[in-house]
Amino acid sequence: MTPAHNRRGVIAMSVSMACFVLNDSLVKYVSDSLPPSQLIFLRGLLASLGLLLLCVYMGTFRNSQSTFKALGQRWVWIRSGLDGLASLVYLTAMFNMPLANATAINMTTPLLIALMSGLLLGVQVSLRNWLIIAIGFVGVLLIVQPASDGFNGWAWVCLAGTLLHALRDISMRFVPPHIPSLIVTLCTAIGATLMAGVWSLWQDWATLTLTSLACLCGAAVLLSAGYFLLILSTRAADLSVVAPFRYVGLLTAVVMGFVVWGDIPNALAWCGMVLLVGAGLMMLRSQAKLATAEN
Repeated sequence: MTPAHNRRGVIAMSVSMACFVLNDSLVKYVSDSLPPSQLIFLRGLLASLGLLLLCVYMGTFRNSQSTFKALGQRWVWIRSGLDGLASLVYLTAMFNMPLANATAINMTTPLLIALMSGLLLGVQVSLRNWLIIAIGFVGVLLIVQPASDGFNGWAWVCLAGTLLHALRDISMRFVPPHIPSLIVTLCTAIGATLMAGVWSLWQDWATLTLTSLACLCGAAVLLSAGYFLLILSTRAADLSVVAPFRYVGLLTAVVMGFVVWGDIPNALAWCGMVLLVGAGLMMLRSQAKLATAEN
């Protein structure tokens, strides 16, 4: 990739991560007036529509035969189910804890992928990578702070959602490479929407105000834009160059948490975030070196 391609990729990745966190911010804001199941269902419905339009714009459905084959792939729907469940668990936790803390815990996904690749797939994990994973989880404990008076048990629920996100990403290895990324993303959004719709049958729906509707529409647009820019960044640039800029999302979450809710991470949480980001960057560097050596 040329430097120009990498620059575009870095910008796309950074904006993508900011879009995801801004989407979370809007959804968390609306959660004060709408039950989680209704909120996630409506956002998923709007996001599915946005992704459908994006697929049409990018010509994803031009080959109808390949589209139907993609929709018939078992692993596409397994991944969609895992993502839908992960979204329900993670968002429910995020509604009940500071945005920056939830985002930081979700940043452990690369570490969990490395851990479970070794445990579930038999991938060899070096001693260096085991140490990096250990450092990352020390960071998680500093953020969760289970022994503190202000401990929020929702942090563990957030970690469970992150674990499901990691399983979702691992399942992507079994999705045939010829299936377009946008088809997988659309199926993912539909899966989460259907799950939230079923959940909402056991909860009373609240009256939807114009403000809530506007926030959900904005969240759906940001979510769709985030997915599009994420795909663009990984296809337009070297992954080893753009991947570290995923942590722009954590900075965005800290800023939004302070501006909207007045949340300021305590000293231990800041230390945990530094350890998490450091461990994540070290893991990305280690994986980049391994990929270079294999090529």
